[in-house]
Amino acid sequence: MREIIESAKKIKDEMITIRRHIHENPEVGGHLPQTTEFVMDTLKKYGYEPTQICDSGIVATIGGKKPGKTFLLRADMDALPVKEQTNCTFQSTNGNMHACGHDMHTTMLLGAAKLLRQYEDEIEGTIKIVFQPNEEGFKGAKEMIKAGVLENPKVDAAMALHVHSGTPSNVVLYGLGTSIAGCTIFRIVVNGTGCHGAMPETGVDPINIAAHIYLSIQEIIAREISAAESAVVTMGKFAGGETHNVIPDKVVMEGTIRYLSKDIGDFVFKRMEEIVVSTAKMFRGEATMEEVASVPPLANDTDVANEIGGYVKEIVGDKAVISFEKGGMGSEDFASYTREVPCVYFLLGAGVKEENPQYGYPMHHPCVAFNEDILPTGAAMHAYGAIMWLKNHK
Repeated sequence: MREIIESAKKIKDEMITIRRHIHENPEVGGHLPQTTEFVMDTLKKYGYEPTQICDSGIVATIGGKKPGKTFLLRADMDALPVKEQTNCTFQSTNGNMHACGHDMHTTMLLGAAKLLRQYEDEIEGTIKIVFQPNEEGFKGAKEMIKAGVLENPKVDAAMALHVHSGTPSNVVLYGLGTSIAGCTIFRIVVNGTGCHGAMPETGVDPINIAAHIYLSIQEIIAREISAAESAVVTMGKFAGGETHNVIPDKVVMEGTIRYLSKDIGDFVFKRMEEIVVSTAKMFRGEATMEEVASVPPLANDTDVANEIGGYVKEIVGDKAVISFEKGGMGSEDFASYTREVPCVYFLLGAGVKEENPQYGYPMHHPCVAFNEDILPTGAAMHAYGAIMWLKNHK
């Protein structure tokens, strides 16, 4: 079975072709018609019978010839509304970009699907292969779960991975317990009364109200959250007005709350609502706050993580696999799977600038590039991890 990495290297050129096709044709959100068709066609070419369980949500299974449990492998397929600024020959030109590496993830799982067909006799149970839309919007995983992705057959454990720009190629990281933050995307709408800038007393200034709301919200983190806890509120959009001398009727603010404890996230959201409503009322306006989307903190199952981490060491070597406790404040909607079944989520190093000046840019950056040499590693991690877990959990 350890030769699976050599088998993965033999299909590297095929995976590079797949990856570049997906990269050139990025689609955003929950409706990915071109990507879905391409992935479905590729799976059929590999001998699968894939189904769409929701819009752009694809499931295929392999195994079942020998009794056993069910292991799920998941890849995300959506891109970002970012205009690409790399100098690669397969650059996207449609205004969107795979700046988070989901093209790499989709390719790796397609590579794993081909490997699993080759090693099908080793599967003791069932492997469910899942391609998911709308990870970036934090809605794809929830839609897949609602559509029944964890049932028929019932999933016993799951795995996903993410390329990691700024980590050396083929170095693998994984967290023990809660390792990635939860996130709530919010929208605040402040309503006032527009008027001429020379006579502010004749209206109600929503920009003034919004400014007070913005400053007051920061006090929640500074004065209402323990220093031992982690939470971040970021306002990424603050929009109001059309010209320099007119007070507008409305201001829209959008942002995120990030947290490692769901209780802390819920507390911050509730306090923000109170501040939004009361501050607007204090200044004679009205304001509302709504949740646009959310994802819980991602919690790896320590036993599953360490076990599959051990299998990964057989692929990349002991020193190239690193576990850690706690984690950063980025978010990932695979977290919704971790609330339902034991899971592990890996980070696969995709290159640093010392390897190539094009590598190492931050995720979501218009210049970010990933080392395609890691594609066989990701494919082998998926296939070998799933097969070995099933063998040891009959």
